[in-house]
Amino acid sequence: MSASGARGAFPGSGSGRCKRAWTELLAGRVKRQKLGPDGEQKVRESAVRLLRSHLNLSDLFLEVEGPQFEEPRLRRWIDWGGPEADTHLSSSLVGSALRDQASRLGVPVAVLSSQVVASALARICASDARPSPRVLLTPEQRKKLPSVLGTARDLTAHGMFSRRCFCGEVWKVQNSLLLEAVWHLHVQNIVSLQELLESHADVQAAGTWLSGSLYHLCEQMEASSPHTDVARAMLTDFVQMFVLRGFPKNVDPRSTVEPEPVTQIAADVLQRMLASALEALAAGLQEESAAYKAVRCWFGTFSRHTYQSIISTESPKRFFCHTLTQILTHKPVLKVSDALQMQREWCFARTHPLLSGLYRKLFVVLSPEELVARLQEVLETQEVNWQHVLSCVSALVICLPDAQPLVNGWVARLLARAFESCDLDSMVSAFLVVRQAAQEGPAAFPPYADWFQASFGSARYHGCSKKALVFLFKFLSDLVPFEAPQYLKVHMLHPPLVPSKHRTLLSDYVALARTRLADLKVSVETMGLYEDVSAAGDMAEPHSQASRDVEKAVSVFQHTGKVPVAVMEASVFRRPYYLSHFLPALLTPRVLPTVEDARAALIEALRSPRIGGGAELCRGAPGPAHSGPGGAQGLALGPHTAGWLSQLLGTRWFFCSLASRWAGDEQTGRQLPHFLGRGASTCMPGSW
Repeated sequence: MSASGARGAFPGSGSGRCKRAWTELLAGRVKRQKLGPDGEQKVRESAVRLLRSHLNLSDLFLEVEGPQFEEPRLRRWIDWGGPEADTHLSSSLVGSALRDQASRLGVPVAVLSSQVVASALARICASDARPSPRVLLTPEQRKKLPSVLGTARDLTAHGMFSRRCFCGEVWKVQNSLLLEAVWHLHVQNIVSLQELLESHADVQAAGTWLSGSLYHLCEQMEASSPHTDVARAMLTDFVQMFVLRGFPKNVDPRSTVEPEPVTQIAADVLQRMLASALEALAAGLQEESAAYKAVRCWFGTFSRHTYQSIISTESPKRFFCHTLTQILTHKPVLKVSDALQMQREWCFARTHPLLSGLYRKLFVVLSPEELVARLQEVLETQEVNWQHVLSCVSALVICLPDAQPLVNGWVARLLARAFESCDLDSMVSAFLVVRQAAQEGPAAFPPYADWFQASFGSARYHGCSKKALVFLFKFLSDLVPFEAPQYLKVHMLHPPLVPSKHRTLLSDYVALARTRLADLKVSVETMGLYEDVSAAGDMAEPHSQASRDVEKAVSVFQHTGKVPVAVMEASVFRRPYYLSHFLPALLTPRVLPTVEDARAALIEALRSPRIGGGAELCRGAPGPAHSGPGGAQGLALGPHTAGWLSQLLGTRWFFCSLASRWAGDEQTGRQLPHFLGRGASTCMPGSW
């Protein structure tokens, strides 16, 4: 290699690398891309932002005027309360002094004025000796602040104040900035909160600071009793601004376009506040603790009076819809099996009062149709928190009676979709929603037993094919390990309609349910006639339930003049409970009335051969005798009794329910109804 080549080679380059001469490297740097007008403007703005972010006013004063001017007279004037403290100064002199100072420093007067005012504001906020967190001003600070704000207002009127530069200086002292000072800047139109947010370089940091300050404001709301009105006004103004900016009318929440910084910060603050409140509720709140007060205060902002001035816009409704969605999807850690076992604890009466109160506030703005539609959409598209979903359903049927038919329609659509495509998610949602609504009582929603019988007692959903029938019983069988006893009883006493050729599906499920009930030490034979087996309460003892059954039966008989169907069914299908509990409760000794009452009339009606189980029940045309399951001699049924039993049973009972009601109950065939001393043979299916 020549000497000139060695001198032109890149120093330190290895033998395996491509060597380039210095001239080539320098030539590459000379070839710059020419900037257009827009590019030059962006570069200029970037340079200005860089200078402003690193400009230190104190160092500049020291450099230009020396140590004796480290604290200018203007700064002392602002700190001590305005022109009254210094008779030699006036607003015009302040402006003149700032112009002179800016001229010596070589900076625009508006920039200098903004920095001086921001520095004064920072010193006022930092003069608080109270422990953190602090969001409200002290009385002494409130006395000093008007002077700073007045100066800023005068400078703005004379064109000597840069709002943009002031916002940047304010965020430099963010750690010592108090939320009330920011609020005063906003309401007195020094700089709006929107301008402050737009000037913040870090959207995430701005959201964190604002949400933290708002949470501490909620904590101190009741503690700061002398200044409660100021704190409440602050909270209302901030919430209104965040709702308007965070949920504007012309922005689609599902859009993939990145929102504006202000929209992003406002929505983020509202989401953070709600998430903090929900986490505090989940962790457990001690009443009157600081966290409890903060959650109660924030949930109070959802009251209608907070949004009276902006209710004409679409923003509050959009915000409430978003809030409901966030509640339903907050930390979806619970599984379906957890929901099946725990939903009894999520009824309206056991839901935390703060959460149920929040639901009611949302229901004021959102219509029942919108609420059900939102629930349906969230369940179909997102992972959900089942506790919040089901507690919301409870609140919906309790607070809005008009929602009951809407929930019924929603569940019907879920079932139709489930059987149409064997959709397990839709099936699970339908059962959980119905059970949750039913446990709020018949005044709010029909009992689960009635719904199950109405839905599956006919071929409405599962009778279209064997595939649908298998899907239903597979689903019910999978639920058995997690089922509460009351639901297993419903499925056994009101079984789905099953064609005779697929009876094994039903019998297998009944056997599985009986095994589960045996493991739980629960007997289906002791269930009352009018017991709401789907209710959320504890199961009553047989003797106490029998007393309630008697009262209900007497009431029905008094109004209709006929023996209740439930009593007639029990006399045939549920004889252990009928003989051992219902009849003893009905025949409890008492002082007889002078005039026969409804109870006595019911007893007399039950003595009838058609119902009482006397010898006349089995009296009819001669026919071959059959031995019942218990060895008792049975007789052929006469036309009168057979007609009554045919009317009682119907095709559903004869072809479907009979197998499940008598499965494993051979003891019933051995019991004779000694009713008022009149014994007789029991008409068992074996005798028929």
